[in-house]
Amino acid sequence: MGVFDESVSVFLEPIRGFLEDDTVSEVMVNGPGEVFVERRGLLEKTAARFTDEQALLAAVRNIAQFVGRRIDDENPMLDARLPDGSRVAAVIPPCSRRGTTLSIRKFSRSSPTFVDLIERGSLSKDAARFLDVCVYLARNVIVSGGTGSGKTTFLNVLGSRIPGKQRLLVIEDSSELKIRTEHVLFFETRNADPMGKGEVTIRDLLRSALRLRPDRIVVGEVRGPEALDLITAMNTGHGGSMGTTHANTPYDALSRLETLAMMGETQIPPSAIRRQIASAVQIVVQCRRFNDGSRKVTHVSEVVPELDGQDRYQLRDIYRFVQQGRSADGKVVGEILPTGYIPSFMDEIELNRLPFAREKFLAPK
Repeated sequence: MGVFDESVSVFLEPIRGFLEDDTVSEVMVNGPGEVFVERRGLLEKTAARFTDEQALLAAVRNIAQFVGRRIDDENPMLDARLPDGSRVAAVIPPCSRRGTTLSIRKFSRSSPTFVDLIERGSLSKDAARFLDVCVYLARNVIVSGGTGSGKTTFLNVLGSRIPGKQRLLVIEDSSELKIRTEHVLFFETRNADPMGKGEVTIRDLLRSALRLRPDRIVVGEVRGPEALDLITAMNTGHGGSMGTTHANTPYDALSRLETLAMMGETQIPPSAIRRQIASAVQIVVQCRRFNDGSRKVTHVSEVVPELDGQDRYQLRDIYRFVQQGRSADGKVVGEILPTGYIPSFMDEIELNRLPFAREKFLAPK
């Protein structure tokens, strides 16, 4: 548990083994007497427990002090990043009615690739190659999905496929992405100090990033009015930009971006924002965590630039996950297959002599 010094580790002794176990991706403490862990996408209840509420509260306060934050009656919530990139979230009573709640989402030491996703069954070879083509051709991509569906992992993979000669700026609320490419810069937001000063938001960083001559911009998670700035950047010469957002379907992802873009003090009519989003976002990748713990890409969809007659977004699924059943051990059986729709930029693929033939989009018989 090298991320904490010994002064903190001693307070976390009941969960030390889980923090050192590479098969555990998250540790969740629901009060002193209940500890869950996540392994391979599934939750497990453990026999671990803290002595009492005071012992757990002391552990959380020591973590807060370790990362330069404070958690007390005036600030009952903690959301912080550890030096190794792991995420810590905590809520203390009376806001947390069952006792202090703590979650430690561990930072993955590995850097996933398309090969890893294919071997896990998250994606097919053809779908991976097509997304590689989209990155090369600088299509703007939004990765959407629920919490824990693998959005950040997928964005890591896509971002690492960006050509090394292009200048990439990565902006996050808490630094999680490990995009590996030749020319990349990472920016992270900053909370206000105890006097309420010094806050730096994603929107602030996005505006500064546009002055730093980026070829592409990646926003780790779009969750506020910065959606409008990202959409504007996508529409003004920063092709191949990316971001993630929480949504259950590709259409919902666009609707959420629209809602977020209107959260600021903008006077732009909703219809104009809708047209900007339809023009800016070209590909939506939908991720989902199934109840067997597996994470899969369920949709790769193209956004048609024009709205329909009812001012609704138009999407065309290029690949869609088809579940075929379950195995004897309860695992989801299925694959992501082409739908037969040929993307509108097929001519561009052929002009660049990229090895992806039209036949690849034919739906299986």
